[in-house]
Amino acid sequence: MRRSSSAGRPAAGGRAPRQRAGDAEQLGFEGMPERLFVCTPSKLGAYADCPRRYRYSYVDRPAPPKGPPWAHNSLGASVHTALKNWYALPADRRRPEALATLLKGTWVREGYRDDEQERAAYRRALGWLEAYVETLEPDSDPLGVERVVAVKTAVLAFNGRADRIDSRPGPEGPELVIVDYKTGRTGLDTDDARGSQALALYAYAAERVFRRPCRRVELHHLPTGTVAGHDHSVESLARQLTRAEETARDIMAAERAVADGADADEAFPVAPGPRCGWCDFRRHCPTGAQAPGKEPWAAMDRPAGG
Repeated sequence: MRRSSSAGRPAAGGRAPRQRAGDAEQLGFEGMPERLFVCTPSKLGAYADCPRRYRYSYVDRPAPPKGPPWAHNSLGASVHTALKNWYALPADRRRPEALATLLKGTWVREGYRDDEQERAAYRRALGWLEAYVETLEPDSDPLGVERVVAVKTAVLAFNGRADRIDSRPGPEGPELVIVDYKTGRTGLDTDDARGSQALALYAYAAERVFRRPCRRVELHHLPTGTVAGHDHSVESLARQLTRAEETARDIMAAERAVADGADADEAFPVAPGPRCGWCDFRRHCPTGAQAPGKEPWAAMDRPAGG
C-alpha cells in the first residue's frame, strides 16, 4: 500500500508526519524570534563600503572569481603572523634576532611585481618588526593573541579575531585593551581609533567574554611606530553596536528582497568611488570596471607601505 503524500495528512496507522527542520521558519509562526545575523567586522565593512561588493562576496553563489592577490595584503598577513609567532616563543627567546627567522617562516610571496620589490618589502617589514618589539616587554604575555571573541545581541551573532588583547592596570583593577596592528597607510590618529567600528565591537565582545572592563582601543602603526588610541565610554560602544545592528538589518532586508525575486543590482547597489580600482570584483561590476584598475603591487610604491 502506498503512503499518502499529502502534506500534513496522517499516514497509514494514524501518525502525523514528522516536522522537518526549517518548517517552522517556512510557516512563519508568530512570536518566533528573528534569526540572528552572523557577522564579522569584515562582513559588516564590506556592505558599508559597497553593497555590491558584499553581494559578490556573500550572496552570489557561485561567487564571482576574485582578481589576483594584493601585495600589500601579503605584506600585512606576513607581519601579523610573525608577531603572533613572536608571542608563541618562550619569553627568554623573544629577542630581535629571532624576527628574521619568524618573518621568513610566515612570508607570503603573492602579488609582488618582481623579486626585487619582494626583497625590498621583506627588508622593510623586518625593520618595522625590529623597531616594534623594542617597545614590548618580552616577558609580558597578552591576555590574548589572535584571539576570537564573540557576542550575541537581539540582532547580531558577532565574532571577530583581535590581533592582541592586553590586560593593563586600571583605577579599579585590571582592564582590557584591544590592540590592532596596521601596516598600511599613514596618517592614523585618534579619530581613526574612535571611529573604528571593528575595534569597538571587539571591545564590546571582549568585555563580555572576559568579564572585565574593555574601553581602550589602539591602532599600532608599525611603519611609523605610532599608536593611535581612544577610550570609549559605555555610551560610545553602544552607539557603535547600534550602527552595526542597523547595517545588519539593511543586509537582511536586501537578502530577503533578492530571495523574493527583487533585482539583485537594485537590492545591492554599487557605491562607486576610489575603492573601485582596488576591488577584488572590479572586472565583474559594470560600474567598477569603468574605474582604472590598480596593479596588485601598486600599494607597495606608496609611502610607508600603504
